[in-house]
Amino acid sequence: AEQHATTFAAGIATQGKKPVLAIYSTFLQRGYDQVIHDIARHNLNVFLAIDRAGFVGGDGETHQGVYDIAFLRCLPNMVIMQPKDENEFRHMIYTALEWDQGPIAVRYPRGEGIGVEMDEQLRTIPIGESERLREGHDVALLALGTMVPLALEAAAQLQREGISARVINARFAKPLDEKMLLKLADDDIPVVTIEEGVSQGGFGSAVLEYYARQHIYHMAVQIMGVPDYFVEHGSVDDQRREVGLTVEGITANARAMTLKRRQRA
Repeated sequence: AEQHATTFAAGIATQGKKPVLAIYSTFLQRGYDQVIHDIARHNLNVFLAIDRAGFVGGDGETHQGVYDIAFLRCLPNMVIMQPKDENEFRHMIYTALEWDQGPIAVRYPRGEGIGVEMDEQLRTIPIGESERLREGHDVALLALGTMVPLALEAAAQLQREGISARVINARFAKPLDEKMLLKLADDDIPVVTIEEGVSQGGFGSAVLEYYARQHIYHMAVQIMGVPDYFVEHGSVDDQRREVGLTVEGITANARAMTLKRRQRA
């Protein structure tokens, strides 16, 4: 069904319509060949609404939506977004519907949101533009989607320890906010990337690849994501604790990087 739906969406897009292809992250894997050959290769205006992105708790270990960033990021013409909350999600949906330059994906988690105030007016989000949520000069927390609230909590804890953490809502896994990454390099601030997806080939890997392409070799980058094994059944909180995607885990990594930086100075 997923393969058929993907090709069907591509066909609709060839007729000037804007199809919304809504599929669980784990099921989109079944339509991957069609995403490549029928959507991305032809640069068609298909909106991929990727549900259950990240850990899925009670849905079961076979349904973990942790691979989509890695398997979509390598495709030409693809845009990948993830909102920090349900309000930003609405703006990303609006952005995806207005986008007319090729395929665009919005990944969103299982759950009911976190309870934030909703904007009355919808707006488009500039493609590839991150959002700085907190100033800081010791370490930068680059968080994607569901990890943004945890990064803000971690920054508050670090502040109590005398560590100033900059928090950035990355918003885009592709394209990256290159101006923001260059600014971090100019400021020589160590970076912790945080994503609810596999660490191999994901958002953090994209950051490392960017610095390598730009021959920026002094940047210290710590990737936090899902390790190289299959995470078993459990609640979302249990699964995050298992892989270290917690406030405590973020704080520990940021603290260690800050101390190393201060020792070098």
